[in-house]
Parts: sequence; C-alpha cells; structure tokens
Amino acid sequence: MLLQFSVSNYRCLRELQTLNFAASPQDKSLPENCIPVELPGVAGKRWLKGVALYGANASGKTTILEALAALNSLVENSAKATDPSDPLTQIEPFALCPADRQKPTAFAVSLVAENIRYEYRVAATTARIWHESLRAFPKKVEQLWFCRDWDAAANRYAWTPERPSGFERDRQLEGYTLSNVLFLSKAVANNRADLAPVFRWFKDRLSFVDLSVQGKLGPGFTLGLMEKDSALQAKIVALLRHADLGVTDARIIDDRPSGADLAKMVKELPMELQNQFLKRRWTKPALTHHTTTADSVPLPWGSESAGTQRLFSVAGPWFDILEKGRIICVDELESSMHPLMVRELLRVFFNPSENPHGAQILFTTHNPLLLDETLLRRDQVWFTEKDAAGATHLYPLSDFSPRRGESLVRGYLSGRYGGVPFLPNGLLGATSNPETAVDGEKQNGKP
Repeated sequence: MLLQFSVSNYRCLRELQTLNFAASPQDKSLPENCIPVELPGVAGKRWLKGVALYGANASGKTTILEALAALNSLVENSAKATDPSDPLTQIEPFALCPADRQKPTAFAVSLVAENIRYEYRVAATTARIWHESLRAFPKKVEQLWFCRDWDAAANRYAWTPERPSGFERDRQLEGYTLSNVLFLSKAVANNRADLAPVFRWFKDRLSFVDLSVQGKLGPGFTLGLMEKDSALQAKIVALLRHADLGVTDARIIDDRPSGADLAKMVKELPMELQNQFLKRRWTKPALTHHTTTADSVPLPWGSESAGTQRLFSVAGPWFDILEKGRIICVDELESSMHPLMVRELLRVFFNPSENPHGAQILFTTHNPLLLDETLLRRDQVWFTEKDAAGATHLYPLSDFSPRRGESLVRGYLSGRYGGVPFLPNGLLGATSNPETAVDGEKQNGKP
C-alpha cells in the first residue's frame, strides 16, 4: 500500500511536493473508496484507494507519476551497475535554475509491505547517491535500519546507526556498494531477506500504465489472461457487454501469417531470434456484436472503434491489478474512452468485492465529470499548477474547503481551485478591444 510520496528537484518539481493517500477523518463519505488499516504509530486508520491529479497541460501532473517511476526504476535496476562512473539516468533535476542542476534530487516514499510500514528516502545527483535511508515501524517506535550519507570532505560514506534496532549491519556489503548503486538493491541482490519486502514492493506491487496517445498498450496482455483464466475471461466479457458497445462476446482467433509471409519475416531477423519468433503465439481478439437479427457477428479487430479497442486492452490489466492488490499509476485515464466508461472503471476499482486486496490507483485526468461526490471523495482530488518561475506546485482540493453541496465541476472549470489554463482572450490572443483585454487580465489577477 502507498501511504505518501514526496519529491523535490525533479524536472518541473523544484521545491518539495508531497502527495498523501491518508483519508480525511472528517470525511465520512464513500467509505468503499477507503482501505481500513490500522498501523502502529499512525493516527489515521483509513487510506485512499485512489487519487486523481488534475491540472492544465504542462502543469506537471504527469511529472508526479514520472518521479515515482524514476524512483521505481532506480530501485529495480541499481544493482546492475558495475562501473561507478556510469551516470544515474533516472535523475533529472529542475532545469530552469542553473544552481539546482548541481543539487540532489530527493525522493521519499511511505509504504506498507507485508503488513509493516516503511519509510524509504533517496537523494542523488547523476553522479552519485548522496543519501539513502530506510526506517521500519513494526511497532510504534521507529527503527532506523540504515542511513548512508556522502561526506564530500572525507570522500567516503558515513553509515549510521552503529547498532540499528531490528536490523543487522553488514559492513562488508556496505563497502562493496558503489557510489551510484542503492544499498537496498545491492543488499537484496546479495540475499538480504529482511530488505526484500521493500524491494519487492517496488518491483512487483508498483505498476505504470500509459493510456496516452504515445502509450503502447495493446490487446496482448488481456488476450494472455483470457487464455489462462476462464473466470477472468468471463469478467472481461461481462464488462464489455455492460459497456453498451453492442459486444456480445470476446473470442481468441488465430492470426498466424501465411507460409510465404512468415518465411519473409523470419528471413529478416537475426539467426538467434528466428526459432523464438517461429514459436510465438499468433492470436488476436475478435469481438462479436448484435445484429438486426438474433445472431451475433464477429468483426475484424481493425474495424473496432478506438474506444472499444482501448477498453478491451485496459480490461485485462485492470482486473489483474485488482486481483493482485497492486498500486497502478495511469497517465490520461480517459484517453479514447467515454467519460461514463471511465466512471464505471473507477466504480469497479472502488468496489470492495472487486478489489478485496487493497489495490490503489493514482491517475491524471482532465475530465471534470469525474468531480462527482458520488464517485470521488474530496480528499481524492489533487491539483498541479506552475508558478511564474516554471515550478510545479501540488495541492489538494481540501485546501479550498468547498462548501457542502458546492458544484466541484463548476468550481474547477471557473478556475476557483486552479489547475486550469488561463486563456482570457483565446489561444491566439485575439480581441476586438485591446483595452478590454488589459482590464480583463488585471481583473483576473494576472500581470
């Protein structure tokens, strides 16, 4: 479970920005949108199943997801480094202030793995790890398992504490850990079972899905799940039927090229890949649709609408994440899908019977129709906005204390909460009266 994520000096995130999944104790609405978990040393007892990030284009909402993905990649791949001069490519400091390029990028994540709360912190430049620490909370009292700080004057790392509680130091392994390698990753690669739950949280529990135009999500994953699990196939078919797409069934059909085409494709591949290519499964989905009679007719996959293809491609990962209780980060959730379809996907996610293992979702969106208090709690809505220096600020809807019964859609579209583009005179700045345009800008508080 993800409790909190903080980041600073990463791309457009200059100062420390923090995203919190703690549910407001004052808000009793939509209890099904919360995970009830009591953790030692924490006052809150409920955690959000999902958070929506709103913001204008280029406001930094996607960068929040990318920052978490950068930390995830750093943890997963760090132990593979064998040359201390290799740069940490995941580190991208704030670019609009030259002085910040030399400062470390900092990440901090509070998580629950195997029923224990941990706090993991990393600060790094492209050249080295400057700080790394892990705290565990098996009980109320914090246990600092390890802390590693680079001492530039001494040209070495300082490791603390001398005798950590609940954790056994390995000084030899500390010495073997390169300056561009995380100790967490190195230790797990050397069979330190006590650190494996935190590493596995990053590797196995945290998932990223890109539904934007640039994303490459296709039907393959959903097809694979349908082949392996008949119960899951039935769920996917039921989802498509209820989506008002006219779909009655989903089948898997053979899509193997003709012998001549296959031979031509194989010939163009390197020799070591040819056998693997010939053994691959050639399948594609075929969705059957209602006709004017009682029959159903399968349509070629290429004839399906972009929205139907996207819903089918999303369905497999969606149910898989719910089944495994993962944390999913989705950029542009509404891409190529009707807003009502997105609403229903979220309702499935927040449904306790469909999400029995505490899966969570963090997603970006522009869709104001999701600002519905029968779908999202107010503490599930966050915004990003850039200041005059190009730095992103992250803040929750609760900062504005909306009145009970207030239309969140109207407040958002009117710019009351920020997170929307400021376009007083349209994209081209055209207006019939220049003086009116200046007055309008002044009235809106813009210079």
